Amino acid sequence: MIYPIVKFGDPVLEKPSATITEFDDELRKLAEDMFESMYAAHGVGLAAPQIGIAKRIAVIDVTFKEDPDAKIVLVNPEIVHTEGKLSASEGCLSLPEFRENVTRPRKVTARAQDLTGKTIEVTGEELLARALVHETDHLNGKLYLQHISALKRDLIKRKIRKLIKQGEW
Repeated sequence: MIYPIVKFGDPVLEKPSATITEFDDELRKLAEDMFESMYAAHGVGLAAPQIGIAKRIAVIDVTFKEDPDAKIVLVNPEIVHTEGKLSASEGCLSLPEFRENVTRPRKVTARAQDLTGKTIEVTGEELLARALVHETDHLNGKLYLQHISALKRDLIKRKIRKLIKQGEW
């Protein structure tokens, strides 16, 4: 099932998500639906709040379907190690049409659980590192807007308010 992507302004995007304690068929189905929704929206990562579900689960595929083994499911993730810095253009499915340069760690290790509840660690560099931090931020109620200057953030928010008035958001 393809879920619609929740856009900036929806309160679910600004609140920390609930810890997942049940690792069942419902969770596996949610992960499948999240991959389907992410691919339909042409993304490389998706956190549950972005489809209106306030649970700590995110999916990532930086190859965008090219390598089935590259699909990552993170349940209750936390960033446990970062190295270096890398500034690059970043977008978000919940902020369509907007991109900004964001400085993120160059290398990241996330500790999470898989769909069976087993603890896993995922280490990534560059785009994967960026996706790990970006999606974990979503689960903590943060958007990449919080990592850019107040001036740029206000400009984007003003443009979104205008789009809302025009009925285009």
